[in-house]
Amino acid sequence: MSASDTRLPLAILGVGHFGRFHALKAAANPRIRLVGLADADPARAAAVAAEAGTLALAPEAAIAAAEAVIIAAPTRFHHGLAEAALMAGRHVFIEKPIAATLAEADALIAAAAATGRVLQVGHIERFSAAFRAVVGARSGGRSLSWDAIRVAPFRPRSLDVSVVLDLMIHDIDLVIELAGGEPEAVEAVGAAVASDRPDFAVARLRFAGGRAAVITASRVSLAMERRLRVLGTEGEMSVNFLDRSLAVLRRGGAEPVAAMPGSGIDRATWTDHDSLEAEQAAFVAACLDGAPVVVDGAAGRRALKVALAVEAAIGGTQEET
Repeated sequence: MSASDTRLPLAILGVGHFGRFHALKAAANPRIRLVGLADADPARAAAVAAEAGTLALAPEAAIAAAEAVIIAAPTRFHHGLAEAALMAGRHVFIEKPIAATLAEADALIAAAAATGRVLQVGHIERFSAAFRAVVGARSGGRSLSWDAIRVAPFRPRSLDVSVVLDLMIHDIDLVIELAGGEPEAVEAVGAAVASDRPDFAVARLRFAGGRAAVITASRVSLAMERRLRVLGTEGEMSVNFLDRSLAVLRRGGAEPVAAMPGSGIDRATWTDHDSLEAEQAAFVAACLDGAPVVVDGAAGRRALKVALAVEAAIGGTQEET
């Protein structure tokens, strides 16, 4: 990076469906200089490079040309690509899940610490306007139970991993963040329906103090649905992410409830913003400005640990049948 160019030289490794979005966002970011991209499919790499106005390179050349990389390749390649980039002294943004195994995640966290490089994991929901609205809302007392639903019709994409690592891991990360720590126990059921890996899963997480969460994820549903219900000592928070609505029943709420004197309902909505753009901006700020990493390797590992426990629980139930 020259003294006159303060942009972050960045490369994209993996430009499939989501990697292409990363490339286009990076190309439009005034704080990023997109120096190249790589993909296992040379034709795909060339097409996306032309669209983003950059070069199609081999992975080694892309890493060498950059000061930071975004890894959006299939999960089985995360560890190898990220480790190569970190050991070359590059900052790394890696799409969720952080890796395929906890051992691989630990190796990446250790490599980032040893080289002093940024390691950010792509749990994009942390940067959504919806999650910020949830965090900013006055809740119904102390939260005791979370019920998250994320389901959608089948699309033949991301079938190299189960629905747990594809979709459910988003809500696992959010629930861990809202609960303030990892669960003490995990139970789950699920099954493969349209692929050779579980396409739906229902997980029950038990947290300290008797708190609990139920997380449902499916990629073989009749229709799309995304909801969150939080039950607490004063009432309930109900969130519909698709119609951008949030309602909280609590003591002192603005809209009176005749059957519950002293309680009322607060209603809110939010204006969506570009979560991917916000996520990339946070990565750039961490690399160039030394800003805190919002979703670091440790956070990515926590979500992966629970996700793998859910998969193991599903495997156990299938073996019993």
